[in-house]
Amino acid sequence: MKKEKIKVYIYTRVSTAMQIDGYSLDAQKSRMKAFADFNDYEIVGEYEDAGKSGKSIEGRIQFNQMMEDIKSGKDGVSYVLVFKLSRFGRNAADVLSTLQVMQDFGVNLICVEDGIDSSKDAGKLMISVLSAVAEIERENIRVQTMEGRIQKAREGKWNGGFAPYGYKLEKGQLFINEEEAEAIRVIFDQYVHTDTGANGLAKYLATHGIHKIQRQNGKNPLFDFALIRRILKNPVYCGKIAYGRRRTEKVHGTRNDYRLVEQDDYLLVDGLHEGIVSEELWHKAQVKLLAQAEKYERVNRDKDTKIHLLSGIVKCPVCSVRMYGNKSIKHKADGTKYKDFFYYGCKHRTMTHGHKCDFKKQINEELLDSAVAEVIVKLVSNPKFAAMMQEKVSMKVDTSAIEQEISNYEKQLRQAYSTKSKLIEEIDSLDPDDRHYRRRKSDLDDRLYGMYDKIEELESLLIAARAKKQAIEAEKLTGDNIYKVLIYFDQLYGKMDDREKRQLIEELISEIQIYEERQPNGQWLKSIKFKLPIIAEDMSLSLDNDAHIETVVRLKQNK
Repeated sequence: MKKEKIKVYIYTRVSTAMQIDGYSLDAQKSRMKAFADFNDYEIVGEYEDAGKSGKSIEGRIQFNQMMEDIKSGKDGVSYVLVFKLSRFGRNAADVLSTLQVMQDFGVNLICVEDGIDSSKDAGKLMISVLSAVAEIERENIRVQTMEGRIQKAREGKWNGGFAPYGYKLEKGQLFINEEEAEAIRVIFDQYVHTDTGANGLAKYLATHGIHKIQRQNGKNPLFDFALIRRILKNPVYCGKIAYGRRRTEKVHGTRNDYRLVEQDDYLLVDGLHEGIVSEELWHKAQVKLLAQAEKYERVNRDKDTKIHLLSGIVKCPVCSVRMYGNKSIKHKADGTKYKDFFYYGCKHRTMTHGHKCDFKKQINEELLDSAVAEVIVKLVSNPKFAAMMQEKVSMKVDTSAIEQEISNYEKQLRQAYSTKSKLIEEIDSLDPDDRHYRRRKSDLDDRLYGMYDKIEELESLLIAARAKKQAIEAEKLTGDNIYKVLIYFDQLYGKMDDREKRQLIEELISEIQIYEERQPNGQWLKSIKFKLPIIAEDMSLSLDNDAHIETVVRLKQNK
């Protein structure tokens, strides 16, 4: 009978800087296919990540797909072939943890060029050593690259990447692009010599027909306020080269998440390129930016004292984005302050990220808040609703399946511990003078180590199952609490402070729709969509002024 071939996957990867010296995808594939042919392996899957760094396994789509296929046992493979260990990964922790997962599912790693097979004891040791070396190598490359960039910046040269808007790149040097530079001059001139801020400038440029010329690294035809602020802050426009203005920092509590953080202290030198605006004008822009930052900080501190109950939940009737609470100050005819007016306005009322909405209306906050509260009171006062609430509070959650799973893991764990004890007794009772002592002890040791692995796996599964049961029960308790609050909503809501009201509304409501025009009866409220599975069908409720409000409920399916 013909022997069945061993099935394997092959994985190839190149980073953007590694397309030469035999590291290309085609070169890796050819070498591994030849290896598979020589060893009579059957390649049942090919995975490749082109232009992906080996810094971590996150972001490598094909690599992660391969791991999912291994876990599912899709093709019954025994090995994954890679050209070199560095193609598998350069982060030692990732390499070793991923390899452990593979081996848990009976799959080993072969590094063709390095001559490493993880199914052999020496192979796993070599992988530990080489993956650590690869990580050190990656860090050295990063440091050397950074040093080269710093030196380039010191010499006033452009450090690579797309040319800033207003410039073009020719043979690695920046030259003014007059077609784009005109907008840059307008931005600095208007910002410094008028009271206009970044938002106002975005509107000014749009209304004066000054659009952003589309290019490869940005296709939005409008100058949004964020881009305008970046332009105003960038010293390249006054003929300088800056390095280190933003630094990549690891996000605390994560493994591979990073963010850009602006730095106060950075390298700033005269560039080889010509500035579009003068240094004096650029410095004046920085002074205004700082002054406005302090002003915004004070305004935002004041805003924190006011809680807008429906902010981010109300949807704009024109562009469907979220509407946010805001404040304007009403004045008397003589110019003195009359009162603060709180309202909900569309996020895109002014130019925001290149988007602008025509819905300019300011929805009276007090009026809309009261209407929503009235709808909820009407809803909970409905006899049908009250009966359903009582039913849901008393309804028990079914945890029988997860309890059976926990019981099975506990039974398997008891058996594993019993087997472990027996193996230890057998090892202790071996006769050292027996001529087969070494072989017998080695066999028992292997079984014992395997049992330790099984115990560890079962303990992990048991912990996960117990956590799942707790989560199910916790969700039921949370739901019960919300339902109980709803039953007594009309009594509790009036006694809550704004922070408590906001928290409750966030738990209850996912979306509020309003009309484009205020209705003849004075209402803006059109419909409310609830998060919790409250009622089995839509209900139309009538407010005190005979306005009919549609309530929409999202139903959860019992799993």
